[in-house]
Amino acid sequence: MHLVTHSAHLVNQHRGRSCLLNNRQGDPRGVIARLLNANSLNMVVQPIVDMATGTIYAHESLVRGPRDSPHHSPDVLLKIAKSEGSLIEFEIACVVKALEHWSVNGHDRLIFINISASALAHSYRGETISAIIASIEHFGIALRNVIFEITEQEHILDVPDFISIASTLHSAGLRFALDDFGDGRSSLRLWAELAPDIVKIDKYFTKDIANSSAKVKTIRALMQMADNFDCALVAEGIETAQDLHVLRDMGIQLGQGYFLGMPQDKPLQNVGEGSRAAFSVTRETALSGQTSTLQKIRLNESLVIRAPALTREATNAEVVQIFADNPSFHALAVVEGAYPVAIIGRSEILTQSAKPFFMELFGKKSCMGHANMSPRTVELDQDVQDLIGILTSQDQRYQADGFIYTKNGHYVGMGTGQHLVKLVTDSRLETAKHANPLTSLPGNIPISAHINRLIESESDFVVAYADLANFKPFNDYYGYWQGDEVIKLVAATVLMHLDRAIDFVGHIGGDDFLLVFQSKDWHARLCKAIEEFNLAAVRLHDDCAIKAGGIETEDRDGTKRFFPMTTLYAGVVHAQHGPYKTASDVSGAAAAARHQAKKDGVTIYIKETPADMAQWLSGPHPVNTSYQTIE
Repeated sequence: MHLVTHSAHLVNQHRGRSCLLNNRQGDPRGVIARLLNANSLNMVVQPIVDMATGTIYAHESLVRGPRDSPHHSPDVLLKIAKSEGSLIEFEIACVVKALEHWSVNGHDRLIFINISASALAHSYRGETISAIIASIEHFGIALRNVIFEITEQEHILDVPDFISIASTLHSAGLRFALDDFGDGRSSLRLWAELAPDIVKIDKYFTKDIANSSAKVKTIRALMQMADNFDCALVAEGIETAQDLHVLRDMGIQLGQGYFLGMPQDKPLQNVGEGSRAAFSVTRETALSGQTSTLQKIRLNESLVIRAPALTREATNAEVVQIFADNPSFHALAVVEGAYPVAIIGRSEILTQSAKPFFMELFGKKSCMGHANMSPRTVELDQDVQDLIGILTSQDQRYQADGFIYTKNGHYVGMGTGQHLVKLVTDSRLETAKHANPLTSLPGNIPISAHINRLIESESDFVVAYADLANFKPFNDYYGYWQGDEVIKLVAATVLMHLDRAIDFVGHIGGDDFLLVFQSKDWHARLCKAIEEFNLAAVRLHDDCAIKAGGIETEDRDGTKRFFPMTTLYAGVVHAQHGPYKTASDVSGAAAAARHQAKKDGVTIYIKETPADMAQWLSGPHPVNTSYQTIE
């Protein structure tokens, strides 16, 4: 058994103890072999940051060749390794180097280590769980602190074989991340079959997301997939404060990129000053697809059941006695140091202990025979909405065992399954209070909160109060169900024409909507939305109404008369051109402008339009606009 050349000194120390050291020799004449012989590969680490708190969650280990040489870049090294047929040897050498480096610099913290499916399968095929654990822990790093990041340089030839090996590693306690999802190599099939704990979103989808509504839509779709698969997401390639704010406000759990921290020799304790300043900005971006702009509801220590932690050496008799003395304990956690590694449910072990001769035969044996080695853990400052994945996952053991509360990964106490259901239910009810139940758009409270934040930040924005003409006659004539379809059509059409990264739409109630634009081309967007709605709304009328151009029904006084088809119109205010100090001031002025639009019989009425905009607004548009000019 031997190691690639550059780590040969480990062979004598760890002979027979590490699957990672069991590796065939690369081409001794190649560039890679020379670099390994000279021990010229170096590892740097880059932080991965908790997007909710701005604290460092983990680091990723990255390889570098000799400085000031043509082989410094990892891309160059990989290309050479492929050409020399030494890719697997090179990858395994990098894993060993990463573990060596981390054992010195951060062994008690989380580390992401890159490895391809082929290299991982080569290292661990046919190995036992104990050998797998030993292959990591002989470097002095706990298995729970290692996350293998699966990178695909080439197509996986034998997916079932790789998944089988990965499942064995997973059962041993190792975690997996899927790298660069969306770049064309990391497939949805691999996500589904590998069931990774974490998926890293390729930087193409996150770079400049603050200016791309299409990328916002893509990230939302990936977030829904992550919820379904019960895994966390890392947004790679964060390079600006604007992109950071959008991704944070969307609810992405983890982030990585040059803005958060450059690769360097030693792990960081905290993010840099620029990143800290960006995280301190609490104002949210305008992401119209959100149902609420409220602050996230977080867990707190008052919810914790303060149960003592067990060690692996605790006996079955000791566990049974603890449960007997404490009827309120539903489960107990097993920890190594301060980190939870297993959970023991009350009903499971008490049922076993009631069997004849159990205590005589098993009372002095380790409690680990009755432990669940894949416990649910929940960080105390986690957003309650993040827990929904636990409720919807196939693994429903949380109902009996509950889950373990942690703080920075350290054991704090226990929580029950019933408690989890109540937390999520209460959170959903709280969110529902602030969202319209028909359209799921933000209601009055988040609308006001968003406008107030824009005023406080002195942002340049436009507010349009949109309403439906002749909606009541339509509702009375066709019924409430059809009326609801009209309202949902307004919401869907308006959303299509906003820049979702910076524009916002709220549903005040009934047929009243408030649109908040930061887009410079807001007028064109609003005109297009109104035009498309008016055309689509025709199809919600019957054939007779379409032929007649409207319906005949009773008015508010009970008099039967003819009403044209329902259409959308709006009153607009430009927030910087009036004495608006609060959201109430702005929305009140927009409501007055809407009233003026209805009075004048125009589709859009704009209050206090600067004179230099008048010519642009009076140009050819699909809907008629009038405005009040100011100098």
